[in-house]
Amino acid sequence: MPDNLKSGVTKACLYEPDINPTYHDYAMHYAIAIIPARPSKPKDKPKVESAVNVVEMWILAYLRNRVFFSLSELNDAIKERLKVLNSRPFQKLDGTREQMFVEIDKPALRSLPSKPYEFATWKKATVNIDYHIEVNMSYYSVPYRLMRKKVDVRLTATCIEIFFGGKRVASHMRTYKKGIFSTVFEHMPKAHQKYLQAPSTIVGWAQECGKSAEKLVKAIMESKPHPEQGYRACLGIMRLSKKYGNDRVEAACQRALAAGAFRYQSVKSILEKGLDKAPLEEFCTPIISHENIRGKDYYGG
Repeated sequence: MPDNLKSGVTKACLYEPDINPTYHDYAMHYAIAIIPARPSKPKDKPKVESAVNVVEMWILAYLRNRVFFSLSELNDAIKERLKVLNSRPFQKLDGTREQMFVEIDKPALRSLPSKPYEFATWKKATVNIDYHIEVNMSYYSVPYRLMRKKVDVRLTATCIEIFFGGKRVASHMRTYKKGIFSTVFEHMPKAHQKYLQAPSTIVGWAQECGKSAEKLVKAIMESKPHPEQGYRACLGIMRLSKKYGNDRVEAACQRALAAGAFRYQSVKSILEKGLDKAPLEEFCTPIISHENIRGKDYYGG
């Protein structure tokens, strides 16, 4: 029964408090029920409040003037005072805290789980049209039926687990390299050829924008192991037209094709620097000849 600390209770509520997912995951691992106290009602957990007061008086206050030079030295001093506190008789009950623990608490203790708790964080993600989600600039597949759905993602040091409707729908080994796609073959649609075609929205826009945009969109998808992995780049180029207009994006795509740069970032850079307005011949002109540029013949000798 904790307080409504923000790191443990995401949203305090008298009837249905929202528990932090990581905190809840920890409690589930050890089969613990979390029942937060009512907001601003510390008397809901008097045992805890009273125990804090007792520890402050018998341990912290006793050691307050001592100087410690290591953590182990401090821990040893606390253990000594804790033994004194637990062996001290109750004021209104028979026995000591140590005796009560041995008689009541210890027999009720369960064995620890076979596997230790693995720290995990949670986040929400939306499945893109390429049926992948983005986590720290890496991409992980989910069943294609969940396109455009919101899912919960559990992140550990080694694993990514994806949940929808409270059920795990996918898991992947975690990668820390940006831009890497982790795709499970079973997540792809059965009618694979049908779904490998670019969505009608991308194709329709590219045809409307111009021949160069259509060629670049096709080149981007053909350069990927799975065409779906190119959908994001194509969507990015498509959105650039809202800011710069179709004519400038078409010109930028033409120059990207000439340079062999089949990337969203290349098109974006051309537009930002205004290179789409430069003559195509000038844009594609090789490096000029100069006496300081010695070339391959100089080194080949």
